[in-house]
Amino acid sequence: MPKQPLGKTALITGASGGIGYELAKVFAKNGWDLILVARGADKLREFAKDLSGRYKIKAHVVTKDLADPRGAEELFKECGSRSWSVDALVNNAGVGTFGFFSETDLLLESRLIELNITSLTKLTKFFLKPMIARGGGAILNVASTAAFQPGPLMAVYYASKAYVLSFSEALADELAHSNVSVTALCPGATKTGFQDAANMRHSKLFKDHVMDAADVAAAGYDGMMRGKRIVIPGVKNRLMAASVRFAPRRFVTKIVRKIQEVDKASR
Repeated sequence: MPKQPLGKTALITGASGGIGYELAKVFAKNGWDLILVARGADKLREFAKDLSGRYKIKAHVVTKDLADPRGAEELFKECGSRSWSVDALVNNAGVGTFGFFSETDLLLESRLIELNITSLTKLTKFFLKPMIARGGGAILNVASTAAFQPGPLMAVYYASKAYVLSFSEALADELAHSNVSVTALCPGATKTGFQDAANMRHSKLFKDHVMDAADVAAAGYDGMMRGKRIVIPGVKNRLMAASVRFAPRRFVTKIVRKIQEVDKASR
């Protein structure tokens, strides 16, 4: 795994659990100072203290609800007021909702769009310009294999991740002749708290071939350091992402629906 010179700082959103938590550990292990962002303060402070002691790096904590329309700008301004320079931006924070769109909660889906799409876009806009001015930087946007096809029973979530992937690829092209890289990390089903938060504990999607969050984080970091535009951890996930390009869209959608459905035997 490539090493990053000391003195660089990574800002990681959604750092209190799952992939963001593991990404923070990978960055710290490789000598990065950290700005850890999440809604919960206590767990994040303990985590920052542990990383600082173990890897001899600086780990700052910012508690912020990025589903709040003001959250992204407030975070950017706080970094500026503390003179924190961000060399790597990791847009990891995200949520999901599960169920028929006609029955799911609009408020939850509005927060999903704000967090998964709007906040990610704002943070990228805010931190990109200073990176360009300094002559370098990296952006890692956590998308999903959900980005490659429609997702019945999680229609808004899948659509949000399609946005993240498309946005990241387009931005990477715009920045091709700069020293700023943009990487979309597209994991498949991963062992995190996501399935519980999205009420997907009994979905077939999380029954088999679920990846470990630490492995996903390691692949994402390595891909970002190498300047890759898309990182899909796991052979099965890469094959799936490639195969959907050749199958009829309606067929792909039906398959996804079947995978997403509740496994009645597990209830």
